[in-house]
Amino acid sequence: MAMLLHAKCLQRLAIPGPLRVLYKDYRTATPQNFSNYESMKQDFKLEIPEHFNFAKDVLDQWSSVEKAGGRLSNPAFWWIDGNGGEVRWGFEELGSLSRKFANILTEACSLQRGDRVMVILPKIPEWWLANVACLRTGTVLIPGTTQLTQKDILYRLQSSKAKCIITDDALAPAVDAVAAKCENLTSKLIVSQHSREGWGNLKEMMRHASDNHTCVNTRHNEMMAIYFTSGTTGHPKMIGHTHSSFGLGLSVNGRFWLDLTDSDVMWNTSDTGWAKCAWSSVFSPWIQGACVFAHYLPRFEQTSILQTLSKFPITVFCSAPTAYRMLVQNDTIRSYKFKSLKHCVSAGEPINPEVMEQWRRKTGLDIYEGYGQTETVLICGNFKGMKIKPGSMGKPSPAFDVKILDENGAILPPGKEGDIGVQVLPERPFGLFTHYVDNPSKTASTLRGNYYITGDRGYMDEDGYFWFVARSDDVILSSGYRIGPFEVESALIEHPSIAESAVVSSPDPVRGEVVKAFIVLNPDYKSHDQEQLKKEIQEHVKKTTAPYKYPRKVEFIEELPKTVSGKVKRNELRKKEWKTI
Repeated sequence: MAMLLHAKCLQRLAIPGPLRVLYKDYRTATPQNFSNYESMKQDFKLEIPEHFNFAKDVLDQWSSVEKAGGRLSNPAFWWIDGNGGEVRWGFEELGSLSRKFANILTEACSLQRGDRVMVILPKIPEWWLANVACLRTGTVLIPGTTQLTQKDILYRLQSSKAKCIITDDALAPAVDAVAAKCENLTSKLIVSQHSREGWGNLKEMMRHASDNHTCVNTRHNEMMAIYFTSGTTGHPKMIGHTHSSFGLGLSVNGRFWLDLTDSDVMWNTSDTGWAKCAWSSVFSPWIQGACVFAHYLPRFEQTSILQTLSKFPITVFCSAPTAYRMLVQNDTIRSYKFKSLKHCVSAGEPINPEVMEQWRRKTGLDIYEGYGQTETVLICGNFKGMKIKPGSMGKPSPAFDVKILDENGAILPPGKEGDIGVQVLPERPFGLFTHYVDNPSKTASTLRGNYYITGDRGYMDEDGYFWFVARSDDVILSSGYRIGPFEVESALIEHPSIAESAVVSSPDPVRGEVVKAFIVLNPDYKSHDQEQLKKEIQEHVKKTTAPYKYPRKVEFIEELPKTVSGKVKRNELRKKEWKTI
């Protein structure tokens, strides 16, 4: 039945050919959806229909399959709160509830197709319903993390011209404080057990709403969502995605990188405010008919994560490198048995090889790293059946032609560092954002010849694997050497004293700039002699990587500055170093 659905909805995405194991050393190497990387790349083809709507053409199709008894007993959505609360919906119930939500948007809120809806909710079921309701009504979803401040909310409401906002008790006061300055904002919905003046109570409204709703017939290139970047430098920018760029484009992630089928249970720990949540908690799993698993955790708790992976039949797990780093540092990890877990992936930032090795040693599972951006679907990935080279982001996904380019847009040979680019001319790939909303100059700046420039630097090796070096503005130039902070940080994390680190350039009168490491120590090492510890760490890096890359300056700090999405603000540390010049 799954193949029938894909033939009908996803324009023959299926890849023919028998399954086979290529690398027997890898426990999870056998793909479910393809034969091997070469055939996946060669045979991949996805036609884009003139009209496409994920709610109608994918979710409702799975609902029909479910109703006909052609799908396994997995729920479509499975949510727990850690305190005994639990929600399970099949595709039919998801459809009914999302149609009720859609009627609230169009009737109570008087929203029209193309109007913008800001949704700032934690990992509660209503967040997923809001996503699908926006799809059904053709309104443009704008997710936001619950860590946003009053100032952040004002900026996003004014910039996006959102007409509706949906949030909860925690952030409603912040919205009320700025609402008068947002002339486009006409309706406010709150997810709460209590009423609030000026707000529609979503729980109460859902009880009375009709589930009789006709999904709008959106064109594939209509705006579907706007995602704000995390803003490590300057103001966050608005990234526009269409109904096909994510609704169809993320089939690459779901079918190939995550390797999902309708028998899988997928748990992604990403914050609801980020595109990664759309990647792995909405589109990718539901394209494949898999179950989306969600755990409401107000903050990341290692024990809760490990207990959940052990207790529930989660087969595919996706989390950020920081999370894996914390989990492998937990002394109790070996006491847990993950009987159902068979595939682990990571994205958001590069993952250190040492963390991958520790995870494999303690769980028996490999971590398959993927590389992409809010602007894209998966650009490169480690796919089942491929040999994993720890530290590499793998090979290009079937959706993109990826190259390493010089400053003039010429393609560089293997081993040469340059800018990571995706070919967009003569034909723009469907899994790419349309533009930076209301920012044509920023949009134009990403083009170099026939390529979209990601802003990241890397190189390709002789085997076709891509390696991340740094964000373009993070590269350190010292005595003529180019040094990427990630490689130094990967060496640092192997030292037992280091919990986290960030590497930036620091001014030097002889070398121009040198490597400086900001280090957060593990608790057991905080009482050690710091000068001696610095020397030990420096010697460790000299032996682990090329000696010229070692941090000539080291500073121990209590915590690293991070964005609300958890990415290290290297630019903030760099500015601190250079401000006296």
